[in-house]
Amino acid sequence: MAKQSEQISAARRSKHGGILTVFFTLLSVAWIAPIIIVALNSFKRKAYIFRNPFGISAASLADGFDRWKAGVSKAMCGWMNYTNGLKTTHFFSCFGYSLFITVGSVLAIVLFCSMCAWYITRVQNKVTKAIYLLCLFSMIVPFQMVMFTLSKFANMLHLANPVGIIVVYLGFGAGLAVFMFSGFVRSISIEIEEAALIDGCTPLQTFFLVIFPILKPTTVTIAILEAMWVWNDYLLPSLVLNVNKYRTIPIAVQYLKQSHGQIDWGAMMAVLVMAIIPIIIFYLLCQKYIIEGVVAGAVKG
Repeated sequence: MAKQSEQISAARRSKHGGILTVFFTLLSVAWIAPIIIVALNSFKRKAYIFRNPFGISAASLADGFDRWKAGVSKAMCGWMNYTNGLKTTHFFSCFGYSLFITVGSVLAIVLFCSMCAWYITRVQNKVTKAIYLLCLFSMIVPFQMVMFTLSKFANMLHLANPVGIIVVYLGFGAGLAVFMFSGFVRSISIEIEEAALIDGCTPLQTFFLVIFPILKPTTVTIAILEAMWVWNDYLLPSLVLNVNKYRTIPIAVQYLKQSHGQIDWGAMMAVLVMAIIPIIIFYLLCQKYIIEGVVAGAVKG
């Protein structure tokens, strides 16, 4: 009887598992579909993007063949949108600014927020508790409430440049980073730090030689989350940066809009594809650390 019950239970679990597999597969397809559509449309001319945005039509293929016969190489027929996008947006210059701001912001957030989290976790007083509550509060306040004040202060402090905006990103990214780092630090045994102090380590040596290497899972998770946010952000650079001089990739995409509302959709799709490839590669290389870093510190050991 017990064996029969176990078989029935196993069959139910298998059935439920199959249903969940189908559901999450369809959900994954729904999430990936926009990226596939953008990639397909990046190889089409504007007329065929509107005529058949979800596939490759026979007319689009015939147009490409006609252009090939007219003297355009077969390879260039599909890549004309990419070359136009590169020229129109000055893509490599914008890519450089985006890369500098993203790397600088992530490094600043990881370094300063990990040190802050370690300090407020180990030093228990009213000041550290207030700092921690302010970090939590910054996660709740919508950006739209402070964006105009932020823009004014950024201009007053001369932060309208790639270095200055890193300071702004540090302020906005500190809330989540301090919260996650604090949860992990609480799970680290205090005896490890005491042993380091007995061996003659200064507080800075204890942090960088003992604590920071242990923070690796959470550090990688925060780096991924913050990098995806900074790389794809449009609103904050448009408010803070001097866009006539410094343009990140999201801002460059916006400037593909021509006079009278005309948009080169093919070039825009191509630039979007080139913009998402680096962050997708970065995510795929580091994705195995995300779950480990999120759950780290959930159970105090």
